[in-house]
Amino acid sequence: MSKIIQNINSITEFHRFLNLPKPKHPLISVINLEEVTFKAEPIWEHFTTSLYVVALKQGETGKLKYGQNAYDFDEGILTFTSPKQVFSITDAHEIDITGYSLIIHPDFLQQHSLIKKITKFGFFSYATNEALFLSDKEEQILISLLKSIEQEYNSNIDTFSQDVIVSNIELLMIYADRYYNRQFITRKNQNHDLLSKVESILSKYFNDELDNVGVPTVQYLASQLNVTTSYLSSMLKSFTGQTTQQHIHNKVIEKAKELLSTTELSVSEIAYQLGFEYSQSFNKLFKKKTNLSPLNYRTSFN
Repeated sequence: MSKIIQNINSITEFHRFLNLPKPKHPLISVINLEEVTFKAEPIWEHFTTSLYVVALKQGETGKLKYGQNAYDFDEGILTFTSPKQVFSITDAHEIDITGYSLIIHPDFLQQHSLIKKITKFGFFSYATNEALFLSDKEEQILISLLKSIEQEYNSNIDTFSQDVIVSNIELLMIYADRYYNRQFITRKNQNHDLLSKVESILSKYFNDELDNVGVPTVQYLASQLNVTTSYLSSMLKSFTGQTTQQHIHNKVIEKAKELLSTTELSVSEIAYQLGFEYSQSFNKLFKKKTNLSPLNYRTSFN
């Protein structure tokens, strides 16, 4: 029997499950995690929310699964989750946590450009165990922004309140984006392993599995690595300066050059073998990448 996924629809409901007083604002809340009391309730076994949640966790016991993977944190980290992403918390009665959590209902952002930008921040769609690890200085910067948000919605509401809060949220996202790019650089070994896997999967696709239909897609590559497309693109772009699609095209051209120079297959046969439905599409890509047509490339070896 499949597990029933329960959804937390509102910030008020979220507060109730965390044994907190009613929120001071129905669409946004900053929670001091020291005040949270987890109880072993069925909802924690498999749940989603209708909210954006940014959590700066400074210490935790207990286990949190996000998608199919456990978060890889033992220290101060930042996590981002979007509406309808699936979680499970085991040993909820044993959780001991400090830090802060920013909870945002999408309706709070509806009149602001941030509602469109927020989905473009890759860290909101990571389906792997890639949390953001923070230095002490970075942690303090983000905590100060969270406290500014808290102070603003605790103050007397006026016509500027929402704009001030949203501006602080956006600044927090920009800092997080900067820190994620720093993390991709400082955690090169892990990223190098992923890059090696990308190359291995693409090589296998073209060398051992040429009965595959079509050129490999970004979605295919991400699924083979058990990461989301946005995570994969962020990692590759930061580490190599190229997008996932560019990596795929480079591998296509590499294999095409091999077949053009070492076999007597026609250009149409090579295009079909590489997964192109139409040879014109292959010719266009090859010329764009090499400034030569496939035939001109082949004749250059004669």
